[in-house]
Amino acid sequence: MGTLKDLLTADMRTALKARDELTTSTLRMALAAIGNAEVAGKAKRELSDDEVLAVLTKEAKKRREAATAFADAGRTELAAKESAEGEVLDRYLPKQLDDAELAELVAGALSAGGFTGKGQMGPAMKAAQAAVAGRAEGGRVAAEVRRQLGV
Repeated sequence: MGTLKDLLTADMRTALKARDELTTSTLRMALAAIGNAEVAGKAKRELSDDEVLAVLTKEAKKRREAATAFADAGRTELAAKESAEGEVLDRYLPKQLDDAELAELVAGALSAGGFTGKGQMGPAMKAAQAAVAGRAEGGRVAAEVRRQLGV
């Protein structure tokens, strides 16, 4: 198949034919978010697979945060729906790094760049994010960079 967007569209059609309402609605929402990202800016453009992946990551994070908020408010049925939507989106995201793998990649990026101390947090984060390449949330990466820099 072609791009990640094509895969999402094909999977949505399959889910529609199978009458899988959760998958259909979740993929429709994801494709709408991708469409919004394509028309954002001065001219419409086609997103690359990496940009589509970034949109999907953002949408999955929204689902996790909403599920937590609903669960804290005692709205378990809505929390379960948001969690299920997040699981559908997770099928299209790369496998997330565990804490040990993340620590190892961040340590490698920091030593390669020679970063030490809190004054170099920005460049260190940029190097660490490049090393992680979307396989961990930014908050987790930032926490690990702070821990290793002693900030």
